[in-house]
Amino acid sequence: MSSSESKQTPSSYHFETPLLDAQHPSLLHSISDQGGYAFVTMAALAAAGDSCAAETAADMAWEQLHSGPSSSVLPIWRDAYSMACLYLARLHFAGGEFKEALRVLDMGLIMGGSRLRSDLDSAIAKVSAEARIVRVLDVAAEDGLMESSLGCDECNKEVAWDLPVKSLTNKMVVKMSGLSLEGFLREYFQPGFPVIVSDGMAHWPARTKWKSLDYLHRVAGDRTIPVEVGNNYLRPQWKQQFITFSQFLDRIQSNDPSHHITYLAHHPLFDQINELRDDICVPDYCSVGGGELRSLNAWFGPAGIVTPLHRDPHHNMVAQVLGKKYIRLYDASLSEELYPYNTETMLCNSSQVDLDNIDEKEFGKVVDLEFVDCILEEGEMLYIPPKWWHYGRSLTTSFSVSFWWNNCDENSSAS
Repeated sequence: MSSSESKQTPSSYHFETPLLDAQHPSLLHSISDQGGYAFVTMAALAAAGDSCAAETAADMAWEQLHSGPSSSVLPIWRDAYSMACLYLARLHFAGGEFKEALRVLDMGLIMGGSRLRSDLDSAIAKVSAEARIVRVLDVAAEDGLMESSLGCDECNKEVAWDLPVKSLTNKMVVKMSGLSLEGFLREYFQPGFPVIVSDGMAHWPARTKWKSLDYLHRVAGDRTIPVEVGNNYLRPQWKQQFITFSQFLDRIQSNDPSHHITYLAHHPLFDQINELRDDICVPDYCSVGGGELRSLNAWFGPAGIVTPLHRDPHHNMVAQVLGKKYIRLYDASLSEELYPYNTETMLCNSSQVDLDNIDEKEFGKVVDLEFVDCILEEGEMLYIPPKWWHYGRSLTTSFSVSFWWNNCDENSSAS
């Protein structure tokens, strides 16, 4: 706890949980129905202010979340985890432990259910506001601080372009400026062709704000995020961790070889941190087709991160906010020649082919396949049609935002 925090009166820190208060009896009843009698006992004690019981309840729910494949976890146990996180965070907050309260609340957001989401969001807003006051007081007490930038040095520092064979020698993705919605619909969306829009995000506050490390530390530094460790999720050394955003930024800047490459990938960061959501805009192109936005995710990491060859089910607009990356795309019709993993595995949307080291004996069909590729530059957006296979490699520190959306007819069939 900082010196500024210790000057506050801990008992004055409190956040309300109206949803949890109203649904507490029914939640406990549902948890009991699933055999969670011990959890119910601990939750009742946690509600009365027992911190040990709150920790125990959170651990019990956590064990249930990891008792099998994610898809097999009963929704009530995700709600139970949210409940335990709210009780535990409330006690940390009452004690003036803002960072720990935020960590617990973020874990509730990331791993918990949707039933208590409103309470988690409002609690995070309350704790973040208090933590920000403390941070301002601490910074004001320090002299000679200089604002550090992620844009000028880090994002322009390239690694050797160790790209897959034949890169940038085939057809390049078409690049357009001033592309109208009608032109996008007629020329690219309907026929299913990728395109780069070079001037669609100049008005985003993120284009300047996210270059400031001080800004990112200030608005998101104490927040907990899930990261991938390792430069490729198909490698055996790859793993996942929960760390704070500040720790993540430090790893990106570090030249310490003991700090393995760390990547924030496919995470709904903007649902979690409202301040960063306010820095971006949903492109108008994502309304084409009359569908709805399905997900909005962040991709942030150092140079050298590889996204293996894979495909996604929705329309995808990738906005390159900082840095640049190489992207290769194969038509959706070439799926058989790209050797996808078995449909019964979790990797069914990924190819078995390692484009950085193609085994021509096992995957000979890939070598002569046609593809299009590009260097996606800072400030550009790339449209990737549904089920087009794509591979990516960051050439600098890179921060991208992906927008997935579907057609109106897909909405109808889904309902």
